[in-house]
Amino acid sequence: MKITLNINYHTEWGESLYVSGSIPALGNGDVARAVEMNLVSPDMWQLQLDLKNDPGNFDYRFIVKAPEKEWRFEWGAPHRFVSGTGIDSYRIFCSWQDLPADKPFYSSAFVDGMLRRPYRDQPLVPKVGTVNMRIEAPMIEPDEVLAISGEGKELGNWDPAHALVLNDASFPVWEINLGADSMATPFEYKFIILKKDTREVKGWEYTNNRVYGIKCESAAEHVVIDGLRFANPKENWKGAGTAIPVFSIRTENDFGVGDFMDIKKMVDWCALTGQKILQILPINDTTMTGTWVDSYPYKANSIFALHPMFLNLWEVGTLKDEKRRDYYYNLARDLNALPVIDYERVNAGKQEYLREIFAEQGSVTRQRKEYKEFVSRNEYWLKPYAAWCVLREIYQTPDNNCWGEFARYDVEKLEKLSIEFKDRFDFHYYVQYHLDRQLHDARDYAHSHGVVLKGDIPIGISRFSADAWVSPELFNLNTQAGAPPDDFSVLGQNWGLPTYNWDEMAKDGFQWWKNRFRKMAEYFDAYRIDHILGFFRIWEIPMNAVHGLLGYFNPALPFSAEELRNSYDFWIDPDVMTHPLILDWMLNDFFGDMKEEVKERFLDRVGGDRYCLKSFIDTQEKVEKYFAGIDKDEKTERVKNALLGIIDDVLFIEDPYNKGHYHPRIAAQYTYQYRVLSDYAKWNFNRLYTDFFYHRHNDFWYGKAMWKLPPLLDSTSMLTCAEDLGMIPDCVPEVMDRLQILSLEIQRMPKDTGTEFGDTWHYPYYSVCTTSSHDMAGIRGWWESDRDATQRFYSHVLHESGNAPHFAEPWICDKIISLHLESPSMLCILPLQDWMSCDGSLRRENPNDEQINDPSNPRHYWRYRMHLTVEELMRKDSFNAAMRQRISESKR
Repeated sequence: MKITLNINYHTEWGESLYVSGSIPALGNGDVARAVEMNLVSPDMWQLQLDLKNDPGNFDYRFIVKAPEKEWRFEWGAPHRFVSGTGIDSYRIFCSWQDLPADKPFYSSAFVDGMLRRPYRDQPLVPKVGTVNMRIEAPMIEPDEVLAISGEGKELGNWDPAHALVLNDASFPVWEINLGADSMATPFEYKFIILKKDTREVKGWEYTNNRVYGIKCESAAEHVVIDGLRFANPKENWKGAGTAIPVFSIRTENDFGVGDFMDIKKMVDWCALTGQKILQILPINDTTMTGTWVDSYPYKANSIFALHPMFLNLWEVGTLKDEKRRDYYYNLARDLNALPVIDYERVNAGKQEYLREIFAEQGSVTRQRKEYKEFVSRNEYWLKPYAAWCVLREIYQTPDNNCWGEFARYDVEKLEKLSIEFKDRFDFHYYVQYHLDRQLHDARDYAHSHGVVLKGDIPIGISRFSADAWVSPELFNLNTQAGAPPDDFSVLGQNWGLPTYNWDEMAKDGFQWWKNRFRKMAEYFDAYRIDHILGFFRIWEIPMNAVHGLLGYFNPALPFSAEELRNSYDFWIDPDVMTHPLILDWMLNDFFGDMKEEVKERFLDRVGGDRYCLKSFIDTQEKVEKYFAGIDKDEKTERVKNALLGIIDDVLFIEDPYNKGHYHPRIAAQYTYQYRVLSDYAKWNFNRLYTDFFYHRHNDFWYGKAMWKLPPLLDSTSMLTCAEDLGMIPDCVPEVMDRLQILSLEIQRMPKDTGTEFGDTWHYPYYSVCTTSSHDMAGIRGWWESDRDATQRFYSHVLHESGNAPHFAEPWICDKIISLHLESPSMLCILPLQDWMSCDGSLRRENPNDEQINDPSNPRHYWRYRMHLTVEELMRKDSFNAAMRQRISESKR
């Protein structure tokens, strides 16, 4: 058998093209053993394979190699050789696969979900004397087909009624076999979109006529034209969706909290109203203390394990004891009647039920083939996670430093532990097996309704997680991550999570992250990267700090004292400027009439009118611990907060990795240290501050992001979206644009710092627009919170005259939602609370009860629930009909 591969590709001097494939003749997939092609004419490369036997179907890729240069690979799925019967010779003409301009449409969100083709054709078989054309067209709707029309009788002489429909078995690749003998070569042709049932023309491809001019050299030859791309004539595809945490979903028969089976009911509502996507918050296990503190969903104890809270108990199994069944049914009814989640009772009740059902049915479940396959497939993370859970229970703490001989992860000790506590290990396997099964069921159900699930990948994990216990070298456990000050928190945010040791992670090609993404891809077709800025740089905070104000960027390029002098004429005094400057006149501002008492208890005089904090209270961590043991009242709270504020009052922070180098403190212009500078020093400080935070790191951080993100994004076929809010360097949109990551657009947090509100009419296409997020008040809560801002929005955005209504009346909410639906954004995903805000009879009475999280409070209780059941929502016919109509009219 003769196979000739051809590709037109322009190379630079010294570069050559190679082919790597899944057969021995092409190196069995080993890129180091790829076979070099021959340059047969300018830019035309060719490789001829003479094989003794039919190799069957195989995959192959093209690679550009050059001495002492990084190899260049194609994007996306490999090329596919398909073997036919009776064919002696194959001539294949390929195109190099670069990153397409419509990359999002190749994601599983479209291929398996929103544009899913449930009834595909049977795979096409190569035939002797035919030309096989393959074209990529992922944007074709499920009720549409791709056809070819052109010159000649076989192609219908340009009559769409006689166009030939292509085969969609390999969607988003379409293909067709054309009879070489029945067509005069060369001929012109085009691809065309037709309505599947009626053959109505929906659009000719937006390009000049294509020309085919290759003749078959023998009757036993098969020609393949591979890698064509459709020039889409249609308007940009747009879709709508809803954002709601799983725990917030309320149905008639749940256990006081939303679960994975409730997702199916939300999918029903999405389908009913014409929505295509359902977005949720993180669903990984966060069980650490067994208290409500564990309700924070962005602090997982495992990046793989799912939270047991999301199990639907009745789907797991039914208890034999009727009294025990009635007990749990009654408990579920009581919990479900609560206006919010009782996190502790819900989880305690579910754990109790699961242990009882495991005792009754666990042995039977463990014999199932699918259970054994689940355990085998996931053992690499499941066994360490189960061990972590068992040790947390034995020692009654998630802090592995308190686990004695198990403080450090050890495979041999883990094995002995799994034998000694086999039943406990099996229980955690059993719970994770059912969670996996139920979430897969929900995902498949969503696909069948043309809806996709969008997950959330938190930027961090708990420092006392199974992951940090197993692989501590991957994390900087002596620091904590957070965020600089923003609209959510003027003191910055301190999440208490460890930062990442990226250099260590890179040693195996970021495998930890790839495993994390691939696990997510088992359940989701789209995902939100929480705080994508963390892949450029993270806001790192010392362990002895409480406020985010004392953080610094890592990685970063801090100033040396010499650079500050030579480049900015700023003379730093580290002994003063990196420590709180406490002068007598400042104490009145901080402590008022408690000044003398504070001086005696907490301060030491260091000379003149200058003081320093006593050693027992000279860090924010010490302040917190000291006041934790004192009864709280207004006076002690004021003193505590004033002491924390004094410690914040520095001009520079010394870099912990490079002594003698300094970061200007974020928002330093509001410190007393800044106030005491001379006017000239202030001017110079402002110059270095602006350079540091807005210019100095752009190229540096661009490189860091492009080092990490491409291999992670390419490890799955999910649609990538990102939370890119906050202090955004110029390099962030550049990277996101290059990698085609959908940005997040919130009207109240515009990317243009010169405007107060975002312009929805000019949002980028590759974006997700929304009215609010889980970290802020909804439309109604925001409307009532700042009357001046509301009036400006009313006048300049809604273009209404007169005084703005005190409340966000339904017509106002409706108008705001319309601005988002009509925006250019690919996806418009609104919180459920905001969708309902435009119906006065449906929305909640108090808008302040709708906010899910208060980011300024690190100990916020995440317990928001829908105030009506999904079943009730499904019965709101007028609301649902109106919602479906407005989504349809906005062409979403």
